[in-house]
Amino acid sequence: MSVNILAVGDVAGKCGLDILSRRLRTIQRLEKIRFTVVNGENAAGIGIMPQHVREILSAGADVITLGNHTWGRQEISDTLDDSPYVLRPANFAPQVPGRGLGVYETGFGEVAVINLIGRCGMDFGPESPFFEVDRLIKDSSAKIILVDFHAEATSEKLALANYLDGRVSAVWGTHTHVQTSDGRVLPRGTGYITDLGMTGPINSVIGIKTEISISMFLGNPPRRFEAAGGDGKIECAIFEIDEKTGRCLGVKTLRITD
Repeated sequence: MSVNILAVGDVAGKCGLDILSRRLRTIQRLEKIRFTVVNGENAAGIGIMPQHVREILSAGADVITLGNHTWGRQEISDTLDDSPYVLRPANFAPQVPGRGLGVYETGFGEVAVINLIGRCGMDFGPESPFFEVDRLIKDSSAKIILVDFHAEATSEKLALANYLDGRVSAVWGTHTHVQTSDGRVLPRGTGYITDLGMTGPINSVIGIKTEISISMFLGNPPRRFEAAGGDGKIECAIFEIDEKTGRCLGVKTLRITD
């Protein structure tokens, strides 16, 4: 028997929250989804607020993962400590709030979800995601292990996925907000895609109002980033996982638009 796992790309602003709330359960029903992970680190534009956590979980997510904008809104700190359904990157410094690994009971056994952040091109120095994930999976009893790797460099994402091939069920990339066309099963049975894409405004620059992004690249005085509005999209991937072995049998990408 196999189960379908849904991974949803970074939710960006009110537009992303709105389309997720309206369309996620339909996707789950049509695609026979049994477990859903949503990256929500841009739900507030930059960062996420406690009310956004409630919205995303109410929309149908089982787990919310984050990334480099975890601390964009400090109001989230208590939620990170209190809720087992919100994960921040496990390779952040150990003194920060929250956790980077969650293990969840389902009708088909335990599912472990790991959130990691890359080191290439990031503005801070997290611990090595390679060493951290080794530590996290070493004693795991879960057959199905899912990894959200929030990273800038495609090479770092590919390297980590191949490093974990055969040891976890799926590795997907988040952060760049552009869905890649390389969803596949790696040689030892790990499902992979370099980036899920974005859940948010279609007419934007990775979720931000286009005029603000253009102005920045023209060298004008910086302005605070503002999330764009208008028609939305959900970009995501479905991983078909064998219940008994935890191996991935197939990967399918989706893009749902208003």
